Amino acid sequence: SSLQINKQARRRASDRESASVDRVRDQEKGAREVMAGKIKTVVVVVQENRSFDHMLGWMKSLNPDIDGVTGAETNRVVVADPRSKAVPFRDGSEFVDPDPGHSIQAIYEQVYGTPFVDAQATPITPPAVPAPPMTGFAQQAEKEKPGMAETVMSGFRPDAVPVYRELALEFAVCDRWFASNPASTQPNRLFVHSATSHGLVSNNTKALVAGLPQTTIFDSLHDAGHSFGVYYQYPPSVLFYRNLRQLKYVGNFYPFDLEFRRHCREGRLPNYVVVEQRYFDLKILPGNDDHPSHDVCEGQRFVKEVYEALRSGPQWEETLLVVTYDEHGGFYDHVPTPVGVPSPDGIVSDAPFFFNFDRLGVRVPAFFVSPWIEPGTVVHRPSGPYPTSEFEHSSIPATVKKIFNLGCFLTKRDAWAGTFDVVLTRDTPRTDCPGLSCMHACQSVSVSHIDHARTC
Repeated sequence: SSLQINKQARRRASDRESASVDRVRDQEKGAREVMAGKIKTVVVVVQENRSFDHMLGWMKSLNPDIDGVTGAETNRVVVADPRSKAVPFRDGSEFVDPDPGHSIQAIYEQVYGTPFVDAQATPITPPAVPAPPMTGFAQQAEKEKPGMAETVMSGFRPDAVPVYRELALEFAVCDRWFASNPASTQPNRLFVHSATSHGLVSNNTKALVAGLPQTTIFDSLHDAGHSFGVYYQYPPSVLFYRNLRQLKYVGNFYPFDLEFRRHCREGRLPNYVVVEQRYFDLKILPGNDDHPSHDVCEGQRFVKEVYEALRSGPQWEETLLVVTYDEHGGFYDHVPTPVGVPSPDGIVSDAPFFFNFDRLGVRVPAFFVSPWIEPGTVVHRPSGPYPTSEFEHSSIPATVKKIFNLGCFLTKRDAWAGTFDVVLTRDTPRTDCPGLSCMHACQSVSVSHIDHARTC
């Protein structure tokens, strides 16, 4: 009968769907097994407050595949006035002081070109604006300090950031990695290891001192029997996660200057490594996190030190280093910030913004470094897991989950974020990765740059 035929057809369709799901699961399992054989240590460095175009936009001159700048980019100092001065994007960045604006309301004006008033008059995610025009950087900067428009509309020449130049040529740069939300430092740093800021859109001192309650990738690794370590030069920001203050984790924290090189040399790095730099100037040691007014050459030397320690150690062939930035720091970027992204946990930020965490922040630099990566690789938009997925800070816990075959996702955001395991394309590790002599050549350029910057 026709009823029996329909039942048989539905059964066959169901069988085909089940077979397809099984094939996908088998492929994912195979991919995890391959990755597990390649990567046993993931190292994360998160620098401070620089946009992609500001740090790497001019790298397009080295590799046209990089979505960088051409010099045709401009912002007007008064967005609504077509007669106002147009500030072009230039290549003259050096020492930056004072610090450009990067609060949530400043970022709103930078990407939408109009000041934030209140949640009713100017919703923090404007409806019916699928792509922010990125037109308000110069206008907002002039409100911070007259003449600052030229500062934020400027980027570094490749030879001014020589360590990054080397990493871009020899490993992989991601030209579509965004801050997790359009806010300042700590709300974005919280996303790096937990895929949520638990509602924070500012550096809320009271909340940070009390500690944020969310589950972190550190907890997931620990519960699954994997190791992690935090190597710090300054009291680490991961202690803003309340869970990391537990007594059981005391032995997971190491002074960077005493232990990092030694652990690299002895092959004792854990599965997940977080390196935290100096966020503030000390009496005899300058900050090296790249946050203005810190000199980026200190940051170049810091990244160089991390790379060289890893490169010279016995775990190099099973290591993946990720270098990115927490947020853009008020500096121009031409790529529209994505909207329509999933809220991690349904938490809405406090008044006056009432932010639903439904759009990302400005694009920031990101590098992937491993002997399993082909030289000169450029990573663009991810292919999944969803059609709208992007690379952002939640991609770190998402990828760590995948590499180490962990259990549940932390939030809806890391379940949505793209994973960067796709960059590990080689069947065998390279033997021609830059060694110490090449990176020492970079240091000599850095030293001349820092001397010049300090006399400006």
